[in-house]
Amino acid sequence: MIQSLYQRLSLTISTVLFIILISFVTWTQCVSEVSRSQAEQKLHLGLAEHLANDNPLLKQGVYDYKALESLFHTLMVLGPSFEFYFVDPSGKLVTYSAKPGDIKKQSVDLRPLLQLIEEPHNLPIFGDDPRSFDQQKIFSVAPVYNNDTLQGYLYVIIGSSAYDSIFTQISSSDHLFQHSAGLLILVIILMFVAVLLFRYITSPLKQLGDFIHKAEEAKFDLTELTMPQWSNSDNEVHQLGNSVNQMLVTINQQMAQLTELDSQRRQLLAHLSHDLRTPLASLQGYLELIEKQHAKPEQQMHYLQVALKNCTQLKSLIDQIFELAHLESGHANVQFEVFNLGELIYDILAKFALKTEQANITLTVQPKTFDAQVYSDIAKLERVLTNLIDNAIRHTPSGGNITIEVSEHNKQYALAVRDTGLGINAKELPYIFEARYKASNSQGCKKTHAGLGLAITSRLIRLLKSEIKVDSELGKGTEFTFAVRKATDALN
Repeated sequence: MIQSLYQRLSLTISTVLFIILISFVTWTQCVSEVSRSQAEQKLHLGLAEHLANDNPLLKQGVYDYKALESLFHTLMVLGPSFEFYFVDPSGKLVTYSAKPGDIKKQSVDLRPLLQLIEEPHNLPIFGDDPRSFDQQKIFSVAPVYNNDTLQGYLYVIIGSSAYDSIFTQISSSDHLFQHSAGLLILVIILMFVAVLLFRYITSPLKQLGDFIHKAEEAKFDLTELTMPQWSNSDNEVHQLGNSVNQMLVTINQQMAQLTELDSQRRQLLAHLSHDLRTPLASLQGYLELIEKQHAKPEQQMHYLQVALKNCTQLKSLIDQIFELAHLESGHANVQFEVFNLGELIYDILAKFALKTEQANITLTVQPKTFDAQVYSDIAKLERVLTNLIDNAIRHTPSGGNITIEVSEHNKQYALAVRDTGLGINAKELPYIFEARYKASNSQGCKKTHAGLGLAITSRLIRLLKSEIKVDSELGKGTEFTFAVRKATDALN
């Protein structure tokens, strides 16, 4: 069973070529036969008329048919390629040059004879062959009159049976057979060359198909495949091969990313489960102590305060989880507007005044007064600054400083949140904005926190069409910087 494209193409094209060859040979023979008949009939068109005018038996009308038959035999000896017949006005044979046993038909159709007499330019015209029931041949014809009375027609067939026999022998001769054999060999060679060309053309396509099949078996893992090299030519198959290679590289990268994302998702779920379980277990424990009612009122109040603290921590974590999920879903709306950056910063500082005072941390703004009109989403920018300041407070020891610095750079204002806290290890800096990651400086931190603030901050910064950068050194502090657009330049 033929399966490959190369085999199907070879068989199809070979069959088509063979049919075309047979059709061409047949058509050529037909054209050659018609052309030969036309030439011979035109060459001998006046033969019957000359015989009728030059021969006394025919010139004055036919009376002696035996003498006419003898004349026909004599003419046939002189011209063996002709057959002579005398036909009466009804088409019946009166006399002829052939032997009586060779005649199959005793009459001929007069319509071709009259057509040749009236339209001698419309050649070839074929008439009935009395030696055959259905065969027709070219001829020459002339009417024979006695005074003005039509006695019949001199009907001369061009190409007698002897001529046909000799022509058949010549056609079947060894010389013609050799020519036919040579033509057949030439056709076979051409078909063989065509098959080789098809193999050359389709081999890259077969190579590409085999490679794609191997890629499917390897589940598109390029580590188990050797990609074929394709030239950068105008060959469409090579161009397709390069596209397939690039497609497989992209698929492999995306599969690797999906695998990594799935791993990160699992780790994030594990971390979140732990973060949720810790305050929930503490809350449950203290509530159970209160339920037993054995503790003193002072102890019960302490238990309630701890339980409330755990509830607050649990709510903060759940809120952050929902906020992060909303940001990653791509459905978060951004509403850009013009507002005063200084007013927003001092409003945020007012929220943290009590918290920094209790932690003995100094929170300042540089410069202290400035008028900066920016174009951004005020709610999301407030959330970013709140997260960064809260993160700085959490990792800054008592007596430390947190500074919010605003500077002008071209068409933007750069904001920096700088602290003198614990700092972050340089190896951990590329990962601190991942939701699943918790830096080592958070281990053992006594201040409660959810751990998703920087992940949320990073995604909010992207929505604000900016980029956050971090610079940190262990024991010296951390600085987060990002930029917001000026209102005048953003609206122009």
